[in-house]
Amino acid sequence: MNESDFNPAVVAMRGAHIVSLRDATFAVVSDVNWTVLPGEFWVVAGQQHSGKSDLLMHAAGLMTPARGSCTVFGCDTKDFGEAQIAERLRIGFVFSGGKLFNHLTLAENIALPLRYQKNLSEAEAGGKVQTFLELFELTPFADAVPSSVAVNWRQRAALARALILQPELLLLDNPLDGLGGRHRQWLLDFLNQLWNGHHAFVGLKMTIIVTADDLRPWRDPQKKFAVLDEKIFSIVGSWNSVAESRDQIVKELLAGTDSVTL
Repeated sequence: MNESDFNPAVVAMRGAHIVSLRDATFAVVSDVNWTVLPGEFWVVAGQQHSGKSDLLMHAAGLMTPARGSCTVFGCDTKDFGEAQIAERLRIGFVFSGGKLFNHLTLAENIALPLRYQKNLSEAEAGGKVQTFLELFELTPFADAVPSSVAVNWRQRAALARALILQPELLLLDNPLDGLGGRHRQWLLDFLNQLWNGHHAFVGLKMTIIVTADDLRPWRDPQKKFAVLDEKIFSIVGSWNSVAESRDQIVKELLAGTDSVTL
C-alpha cells in the first residue's frame, strides 16, 4: 500500500490539459499529473503568463480541463454544481489582487460567504466578521471600500473572506505580489500558522497551494515545489531538490537567493 491509500487526495489531476480562462479552446499547460495530499503545502512557480493562475483555477474546481481529469476531495470537477456545494465550501480561494467588490466595505466583503452561503443576516454575521477584522488587523479599515486602502490591506481582506467559512483547502494566486516587506512577512508567517494549525481555526492543519514567480520567499524543507515552463508542469520536490536543480527555469526563479534574507 502507498501513502495515498491512507490519505485520499485533496486534489488529483490525471493527464489534465489546463485551458486558459480567456480562451477555453487554448491549452496553456499539457498533461498534468499531480496529487496533493491532506496537510501538504505546495508552491507552484513560473514566469508571467506561464499558466499558474489557470492551473490554480482548475485545482479549485472553478475551471475544468479540456482533457484528462481533476478531482477535488474525490469529486470530479466536471460534476461540480449545486449538488456538490458541500465540497465547494471546503475550498477557499484568494485571487491575484484580491478581487474585492469595490461597492462594499472591507467588512461587507469579508461577510459575503456568511451572508450568501450560510444565509446569515448582517447582525448574525457581525460577531464572526469582527473577530476576523481583529485577527487580520483590519478593524481600522472595516468601513472603508477597497479602492481607498493600500494593496497590503486589500490582500488581507481577501484572505479573510476566503477563510471565513474555515475551508480545508486554501489556494492563493501570487499572494505576495505588490506587498511591502512587513506585510509579506506577516502573510508568510500567517500561512505557515494555518498550515501547522492556527489557534483561530481550532488547530486544524490546512492544505495550501500558492502560485509564485519567485521561489525565494517560500524556502522551507517541508514544503513541496513544482514549476511551470513552456506548457509543462514539473514536480521538483523538496527545497533541497529546488536548491540542487540544474533546470534553467528553476535557476531563474531562484535568481539572487544568496543576497536575500530568508
